[in-house]
Amino acid sequence: MPPQIPEYIPNSGGSVVSKNVLEHRAPVRWAFREDAADAVDNGWRFLSEIDDEDYINDATNMAVVSFNTVIHLEPAVLPILHMPVGTDLTIVRQDGGRIVIIDNETGQPAAIPGI
Repeated sequence: MPPQIPEYIPNSGGSVVSKNVLEHRAPVRWAFREDAADAVDNGWRFLSEIDDEDYINDATNMAVVSFNTVIHLEPAVLPILHMPVGTDLTIVRQDGGRIVIIDNETGQPAAIPGI
């Protein structure tokens, strides 16, 4: 039986995530928010550092999972849930393990609410 994922954020909805992330082949590298496809979708999309165009264009390589599952795999995404549609981020892992989330529009560290 798979481990129980904690509910870090209640009613956080579902996100589309690369199976490379879900199957622990590579960490989350990119996160962007689109318009939600339905009432359960929160609009967030997460890709790994090894995903290329061919990989992400094959829908079988993506899965819909709870935002809480993504947080469980990459805790750095916890504060981004309520950022607006159109948000486009890169998660950068620096030497020493520090993580910086970059706003791809500005090239600067993202202004994340609550941080």
